[in-house]
Amino acid sequence: MKAISRRCMFVLAAGLVVACATTYAAPQYPAKPIRVIVPFPAGGGTDIIAREVTNTIGKATGWIFVVENKPGSGGNLGVDAAAKAPPDGYTIVLGQTSNLAINPSLYDRLPYDPLKDLAPISLVAAAPLVLVTPVNSPYKTLADVIQAGKAKPGAINFASPGNGTVAHLGGELLQTIAKVKFTHVPYKGAAQAVIDLMGGQVDLYMASVPSLLGHIKNNKLRPLAVTSPKRVQDLPQVPTVAESGYPGFDTATWFGFVAPAATPKDIVVRLNTEFNKALASPALARKLNEQGASVLGGTPEAFSALVRQDIARWASVIKASGTRLD
Repeated sequence: MKAISRRCMFVLAAGLVVACATTYAAPQYPAKPIRVIVPFPAGGGTDIIAREVTNTIGKATGWIFVVENKPGSGGNLGVDAAAKAPPDGYTIVLGQTSNLAINPSLYDRLPYDPLKDLAPISLVAAAPLVLVTPVNSPYKTLADVIQAGKAKPGAINFASPGNGTVAHLGGELLQTIAKVKFTHVPYKGAAQAVIDLMGGQVDLYMASVPSLLGHIKNNKLRPLAVTSPKRVQDLPQVPTVAESGYPGFDTATWFGFVAPAATPKDIVVRLNTEFNKALASPALARKLNEQGASVLGGTPEAFSALVRQDIARWASVIKASGTRLD
């Protein structure tokens, strides 16, 4: 009996040694660089936000982030690559309104499901849009535009950076709630749209504040309204769409980091903690403000709720506009 007890004690002790050794050998997260997919080209607003945030975390923690730009298909290519990556916490992607909330209703065949294939980590920032006209336009306020549009439905040309962008659908939402009809003119990006706008080929244009701020300050474009709930710091004299007669209007683009769906919860929480610490930095807030963005942050659960809410919201706008992409 004593021999059995001794053998049991030996086995138990051996088990504890193995367990301790295993625990000791387990690498602390992160044990290697974290891959950060940016689903748009280098140098754009999404890319800058991703680099500023991860650089701030890296300086504070010593973590190494490797940014990989993977543009294509309205951001779908990069998000899909992240969704299909190993769920080990070493691949994350900076998603935004378009590829997490708009594209599920816009595309007939989206290669990922943002609700099933991705795990929200943290919201990062939000950036409003601004509706502008040429500086010599007869439209001096949003009310002027709406009045003219109602007088001659379809006569006013409304340009956007492309079909299915937040700017395009924000314009569609404005037409719906204002009960007015413009003619949408989609461009492949902002550069040519701004040239045509200043040349008088189109009447209205909606895009991000940073992309138009220089033209506004140089008196090339006239801002009519911003799409955020509150006025923008860089354009304090410009009213919001909500102030201009359409309460509750809000089409600011939000940005947030997500990971593959099966990423362990403790890693998601660890990442969320570091993102929120970084976002509390006044220096980072200033850098994001320079990009026309305001800091958000928050819990993974709050981010998940926002994605669900906005998928439903934009689905109704897309249905009403009849916009579809393959």
